[in-house]
Amino acid sequence: MSKLTTRSRKALPKSAFALPGDKYPVEDKPHAANAKARASQQYKAGHLTAADKAKVDAKADAALGKKGK
Repeated sequence: MSKLTTRSRKALPKSAFALPGDKYPVEDKPHAANAKARASQQYKAGHLTAADKAKVDAKADAALGKKGK
């Protein structure tokens, strides 16, 4: 996964994130896969709602090229 510096993260459009507040960047396949993994961890820990996890999964699946998952 490429390093996402603060400068490059701030330069990303809002559409490159799965959740508001610039959370869970999904601008490329490695970051999308990581976003899905982190969202699952946060959901299991009780820090993320099921609806937010579904949003992250849908946005990440789109970035990963998965259809209907």
